[in-house]
Amino acid sequence: MAKMIVCRSVLTPSTPLIPSFSHNSLRPLQSFAISAKPSVKTKISGKPSGARMSSSTAAPVVPDDIANELGEVSIFTAAGEPVKFKDLWDQQEGIAVVALLRHFGCFCCWELAAALKEQKDKFDSAGVKLIAVGVGTPDKAQLLADRLPFPSDSLYADPDRKAYNILGLYFGVLRTFLNPASIKVFSRLEEVKKAMKNYTIKATPDDRSSVLQQGGMFVFKGKQLLYARKDEGTGDHAPLDDILNICCKVPTS
Repeated sequence: MAKMIVCRSVLTPSTPLIPSFSHNSLRPLQSFAISAKPSVKTKISGKPSGARMSSSTAAPVVPDDIANELGEVSIFTAAGEPVKFKDLWDQQEGIAVVALLRHFGCFCCWELAAALKEQKDKFDSAGVKLIAVGVGTPDKAQLLADRLPFPSDSLYADPDRKAYNILGLYFGVLRTFLNPASIKVFSRLEEVKKAMKNYTIKATPDDRSSVLQQGGMFVFKGKQLLYARKDEGTGDHAPLDDILNICCKVPTS
């Protein structure tokens, strides 16, 4: 099994924890004014052969049996009940979209959550289980669920970032605030503003180092990994059209 390597950064008192965007204007940082290279996505269907996480450098391979390891990870419902990943969808034939948000106080994650909510009827019609996971405690998840709003039965909290570590998702200051891929968010400012209508910074994890965590998107059929993508930087989300195309092409029992 391939091992995941996650780089971690050390926070100092001067480390900025929230990007310098104005809630009203959402003006871009000057340091983001650089050309972004398109991220690479690998989609796997049919016979499983492993999935590579998208990366601008050498990326760790996602093992074919990653669902076994991920399945044993305990997270929490927004109501605070512990649950293991393997109990969230049928491990034989069930199809699940696992969207890992950065953290519940990230305004880009509110935008992603809003987009996922808009597509939930399509997921439901296709028999796909939507699972959105964020970094933070259940009460932070509930804040997002109540204020966005977002269906709380599809929202889960991973305060210790266990799933993020197993999946090898990026972590660090440069990834969070200065990655070229983050420039994509500026094409979605209207969507971000709309999602932030009832935003509260109180949803930010109490462990401030958690804001340096990046997210990702995964699609499973049973324990078979069909799609894997790591967010290169803040706001670098997987195209939901790609996710829907994959889900619709997978035959259901």
